[in-house]
Amino acid sequence: MSEATTSAADVQIPFAASVPAHRDLNVLRWVGAYTASMVGDMVFFLALSWAAVQNGTPAQAGLVTAVSAVPRALLMLGGGVVADRLGPRRVVIGSDTVRCVTVLAVAAVLFAADPGLWLLALLAVVFGTVDAVFMPAVGALPARITGKDQLARVQGMRGLAIRFAAVVGAPLGGLGVAVGGAAAAFAFAGLLIAVSVPLLISVRMRDLPADDASAARETTAWRDLVGGLRYVRRHRVLGPLMVAIALGDLGFVGPLNVGLTLLADERGWGASGMGWVLAGFGTGAGVAALLLTVRGRLPRAGCVAAGSIIPGAAAIAALAHAPGLPVAVGTAVLVGLLTGLSGAMCGALLQTQSDPAYLGRVTAVGGIVSLGIAPLSMPLSAAAIGVWGTGPVFAVSAAVCGLGGVVALCAPGVRRAELPK
Repeated sequence: MSEATTSAADVQIPFAASVPAHRDLNVLRWVGAYTASMVGDMVFFLALSWAAVQNGTPAQAGLVTAVSAVPRALLMLGGGVVADRLGPRRVVIGSDTVRCVTVLAVAAVLFAADPGLWLLALLAVVFGTVDAVFMPAVGALPARITGKDQLARVQGMRGLAIRFAAVVGAPLGGLGVAVGGAAAAFAFAGLLIAVSVPLLISVRMRDLPADDASAARETTAWRDLVGGLRYVRRHRVLGPLMVAIALGDLGFVGPLNVGLTLLADERGWGASGMGWVLAGFGTGAGVAALLLTVRGRLPRAGCVAAGSIIPGAAAIAALAHAPGLPVAVGTAVLVGLLTGLSGAMCGALLQTQSDPAYLGRVTAVGGIVSLGIAPLSMPLSAAAIGVWGTGPVFAVSAAVCGLGGVVALCAPGVRRAELPK
């Protein structure tokens, strides 16, 4: 059943698409809800890590913090089907409410007792399971809150929200732990997520004609899942774009996570030096998001998305050969700017090129690529650096990342893709 044919509580109200997204109160309410939820997520994961370390061995703590990724990766495609069948608005509101109640309940238990690692592991599994539904629904919402001509700007605003959450969330989580331990940090995370729920409820939805067509078809969830995968594979833009995103993330995630840690240790930069490099990357990515927020549209979007990957990959390779920390920070700014621009444009193209009836499933496929496949490069990168060193591994990673740009440029559909005016 589609969102357009559900209960009266979900009646959709058409509105003008010409209002710039950064001045549209409806979009700003969604951005505020998304930001509060993302900051809450950052606080939650810090609290989970701290509580796991306090209640178990380092290996057990690592298992607890990683276990949420399993249901997220396994169930996200199904979450995309749920978002498309029930409508992303009610799925986002429902899943955010479940996340809030679950975290607050665990905080209450921790205030009263010390149940040990089993409760933390259960919380991680529940959070990952709900995320598998929440994330595709979040990705399907922008097309329903503004016009296609504003979707690139919304992607920029979303990128700014993610950067803000990354900068603010960890200190807030640390403050919560310092004040009242893991229980207080969990309570704080739950309250932040709770702020997003009324904001999401207040967001108006626009009519999407394609929803009516999809509602006319009586299909099973399995057929919806297979149909979504077939739709992505056969699409002249989405298919090659997913391959480009997969290659780009595979080449990017390893060096900018475990690889950077090993590089900082090898060069003697220490934890503070690694922090400066990460800050440089965040700054570059934030500038890219701000550019898209202000401009709203860049011409030749497909070429920009594909073309910016290649110099970004070259910058990744150059990072391993930076003669000193200042040059490394400057290189990281360039990496963040180029990969941030490419990522935002890819997100905007996924939004604008997808049939609205498939947006949840398209978002789920993109999430599987980024959250399920790309993290596999981290242990491989670490092992390879131990054998061959940082320089060769960063170079190979950059080649894989750059190959994504080549694939996209060789696909006529991506190369000619434009964002709506």
